[in-house]
Amino acid sequence: MSDYPYQDRFPVQRTLPEHGRPRADILAELATMAKEEDAFWETGKCSGTMYCGDHDHYDFLTEAFGLYAHVNALQRDMCPSSTRFEGEIIAMALDLFHAESVTDSEPAGMVTSGGTGSICHAMLAYREHGAARGVTRPNVIKPETAHPAFDKGCHLFGIELRVAPVDPVTTTVDLDWVAANIDDQTVALVGSACNYGYGTVDPIADLGQLALQHGIGLHVDGCLGGWLLPFGQELGYDIPLFDFRVPGVTTISADTHKYGYALKGTSTLLFRDKALRNSQYFFLTDWSGGKYTSPGMDGSRSAGLLAATWASMVQLGREGYRGYAKAVFEASARMQEAVRSHPELRLLGSPTFLFSFTSDEFDVYHVNDFMRGRGWRFNGQQYPNAVHMAVTRPQTQPGVTDEFATDLADAVVYAKEHAAETPKSGAIYGGVAGGMTDEADEFIKMVMADMLDKQQAVPPA
Repeated sequence: MSDYPYQDRFPVQRTLPEHGRPRADILAELATMAKEEDAFWETGKCSGTMYCGDHDHYDFLTEAFGLYAHVNALQRDMCPSSTRFEGEIIAMALDLFHAESVTDSEPAGMVTSGGTGSICHAMLAYREHGAARGVTRPNVIKPETAHPAFDKGCHLFGIELRVAPVDPVTTTVDLDWVAANIDDQTVALVGSACNYGYGTVDPIADLGQLALQHGIGLHVDGCLGGWLLPFGQELGYDIPLFDFRVPGVTTISADTHKYGYALKGTSTLLFRDKALRNSQYFFLTDWSGGKYTSPGMDGSRSAGLLAATWASMVQLGREGYRGYAKAVFEASARMQEAVRSHPELRLLGSPTFLFSFTSDEFDVYHVNDFMRGRGWRFNGQQYPNAVHMAVTRPQTQPGVTDEFATDLADAVVYAKEHAAETPKSGAIYGGVAGGMTDEADEFIKMVMADMLDKQQAVPPA
């Protein structure tokens, strides 16, 4: 990955230009980069990232977004449509996760900026709700496999995070450990449906019983699978209940920008009880600029994202989502079977649409190295070394799963031949190198800063 991408082809901007460039030139430059970069995932060889992959759908969403891109969703008196879009997005999400099964409280929700936004808002709500009942040193218990956004949210809001181990065979949370570490300052438990690493679903029903016994919350992180697993259930796949039909579940996060096939930048956070949602509101009534109130951490935001998300959901409907889910689950099953056909490889846990595999005979990153040469982009994991594939709609294209099987067979041969060598690749999340231990924290900070700061310097000749 270059520190100075496109420097040899396009002007590098390090100061605000004195004179603007023609719009046509700018659009042509953008179109060139977009077309070349799209070609990478259009092959169907990229894990996750591009969940829809349908340019006609993207064009439809872009048109919907464009009508409201310039509108600030804060100004509801000027744009009441934002109230409609947001309210109906929440209503449709509550319907998907069976809020009708809740009879002892009033379910509610909010639209956030993404999975991290949903998780952080949930952590804030639990902290504030706990404070109202006298909790002064709040803690949350999550499985080790739960997303780092929980770590981020707890760090930001001063919540102690207790990390539960997972069973190495099932890759799901150790319930006995969770039960033993709940105390009078615990405000919530966490379970994933499904987790990012292995595509497995934690025992949500059991976690729900623990939450009820102790009078605390249970957050189900469905950011990844939330808009896919319900349709897998409708199709008859063996996916345990994880929504509001499970007693004890109090919040659910589910990203519309993933398998909801909306644009990046939206997610849904749902609450069993409106009082829990309302506890994280911010308001300032004695400011000289007037009374200020905010339902979430975001201030100004484009109403275009609300419009595009609403448009995606309404255009697809249950039938459309169910059809795409069927194709994704079937493609994943074929790819998982290709992995199982090699005794040198081992699937981790009982995966859903996302699967992870390792090897007990060689470092599985040798497989990753070889597959990269064939154009595949997997996500790497550690403890143990593994690679995973989040199957999306691009993998449902004709021939992709067959190509995966062929390339994987060749990769296993390569890995066996190079088993004594050190692989070139390692664990990666979000495009930033991982696989490093705690003592490398400062190095990671340096690398991340370097990625940003080099853009401000003159590139080498």
